Amino acid sequence: MKNLFSIIFISAFAIGAFAQTTYKMRVVMTDGSEVFYNTSEVSQVDFVEQNQEEGIKVFLSGDDPNKDGQCQVQTDRYTGPDGQCFLNYPSQLSNDPNVKHGVIIWGPGGGEKPGNYSNMIRRLVSHGFVVLELKESPGGGDRAIDAINWLEKENSNPNSKFYDKLIMDRVGCAGHSMGGLESEQAWLKDERVYTACLNNSGDLNHVAMSQMKDGKSIAIVYGEAGMERPNAEADYNNYGVSCPACLIMLTGGPDQGEGGYGHGSGPWTGHAATCAWMRWHIGRESFRKDDFTTPNGEFISGNIAGAQGRWSGKYKNWENWVEK
Repeated sequence: MKNLFSIIFISAFAIGAFAQTTYKMRVVMTDGSEVFYNTSEVSQVDFVEQNQEEGIKVFLSGDDPNKDGQCQVQTDRYTGPDGQCFLNYPSQLSNDPNVKHGVIIWGPGGGEKPGNYSNMIRRLVSHGFVVLELKESPGGGDRAIDAINWLEKENSNPNSKFYDKLIMDRVGCAGHSMGGLESEQAWLKDERVYTACLNNSGDLNHVAMSQMKDGKSIAIVYGEAGMERPNAEADYNNYGVSCPACLIMLTGGPDQGEGGYGHGSGPWTGHAATCAWMRWHIGRESFRKDDFTTPNGEFISGNIAGAQGRWSGKYKNWENWVEK
């Protein structure tokens, strides 16, 4: 018996000495389930802070930029950073913490006032956007940036109706004539401005669009007979433009003293293009890219809905564009 015990002991020792122990890492999920990983397959384990905005969805109403959405428009007059802006928003704001409203800053043309662009503002707000109309548009971008700063404070103020309801790191800027220049400069100067859509506008020196180097997108909507046409086309056609851009012209319009669609055509007839552009870039509806960047896209060669004439558009530098 002694010899047999010795053999058993020695055998057990040998097995313990030469067998290789393996381990698995067990992760217990919040629902009680377990996930196992072989430690030999895991090289590093980290705790990484999750960006809470990653799961945020954009509040959008309706689906056709050629028509108003379902949201009713509420307007707060004489407010904003200078007490002279108009703030337009859906009368029923989102109550879902994971669904927030996109923000658009609108710049009026020279001599125009906030409240003079009812077609454009109603279209954008009825689709779910919060739109702040500037008192005026000097053209340097500072007024638009002040408006973004003001809305950012409202979004952080627990006493504001906009508290935590706005998306402030992906703002759109748009405007008419001088308001377009204001939008373009804010697009250049402020990283929070994700895109710009100029209406009947274009840099007077024809160089602004070429100064953007980080890939942010821009569009110009203009009239075939508008006084802005030379500046719009020269801004877009500048050899130094490397950002993704679109140039969208309204053609075949009625002769109202300008020989076709003129200087006011973007906000009052072509507002669907700005709405679709903002639903694409601010609303993250990536499928709308085809409407602006394909030969048969609606705003490249389609009919102007609800009016005579057609869109005639150009596009460039979209090959390597990646939506952020």
